[in-house]
Amino acid sequence: MSHLPDFNLTGKVAIITGASRGIGKSIARTYAAAGAAVVLGSRKQEDLDKVAASIRGEGGQALALATHTGDSDAVQALVQAATDEFGGVDILVNNAATNPHFGPILAAEESHWAKILDVNVVGYFRMAKAAAAAMQKRDGGTIINVASIAGKRPQPGMGVYCVSKAAVLMLTEVLAAELAEVNIRVNAIAPGFVKTAFSSAIWQNPQLYGSVMRIVPQQRMAEPEELTGIALYLASNASSFTTGATFLIDGGQYVDAGMG
Repeated sequence: MSHLPDFNLTGKVAIITGASRGIGKSIARTYAAAGAAVVLGSRKQEDLDKVAASIRGEGGQALALATHTGDSDAVQALVQAATDEFGGVDILVNNAATNPHFGPILAAEESHWAKILDVNVVGYFRMAKAAAAAMQKRDGGTIINVASIAGKRPQPGMGVYCVSKAAVLMLTEVLAAELAEVNIRVNAIAPGFVKTAFSSAIWQNPQLYGSVMRIVPQQRMAEPEELTGIALYLASNASSFTTGATFLIDGGQYVDAGMG
C-alpha cells in the first residue's frame, strides 16, 4: 500500500470553463498531465483550439467547445459533448468570470449587476446543475469553484465583483451540503492577485501595482501555475474527505488585512 496521496486523474473527465487563458488554461494543462481527459469551455473557439492543440501535442486528451455560461443550452451542450466524447463527467472547474464595472459600487448600473451576477454566480450554478446530473451517473465527482480574495475582503473599485465572489463562496457551501449524499464534493479556490490578462490593468500600471503590492506580504502577484497544485488536490482522491472548504491562495493578503 502506497503512503503517498493519490493525485492521479487517469480515467477521469474534467470540464474547465474559462479555459482559453490564465488560471483555467493552467488548470486544464495540469489535469491533462495528471491523466484526465479535459473538456475546455470559453467564449472563443479559436483560443480554445490553441489550448487543446497544445495539450494534445503533449500526449493529452482534449476537447474544445465554445461555451457561454450565460446560456443554459450552451452549458448543457458542453456537458453532453464531454459525455459523448469521453463517456461522462467527473470533475468540473467553474472558472469563467467577468467584471465590466470598475469604480464605486453606487456608480454601477443595473446592467453591470445583471452581467456580473449572471456569469460569475448563475453561470456557476448552471454548470454545477448540469455537471452534477452527469456525475451521478458515474457515482459521484468533484466541483471546484474559482472564487477570489474579493469574496472575503472588499477590493477598491470592484464592489459588484466582490459581491459576486462572496456569493460563489456561499454557493460552494450550499452545494457541498446538498450534494454530499450523492458523493459529489464541492470546494472553492480563492486566489489573490494573479498575473493574467484579467488583472492586466493592475500589473501594467507601475503606480497601481506598487499600491496593490503593499497589501500582499509576499510582495508579488501569483503566476497562474501556482494555483494548479490546489486544483489538482481538489480534483483527485487525495481530497476525498474535503468538501465545503475555501482555500485562500493569496500570498498572505487576507491575514495581512486582518492585522491592519
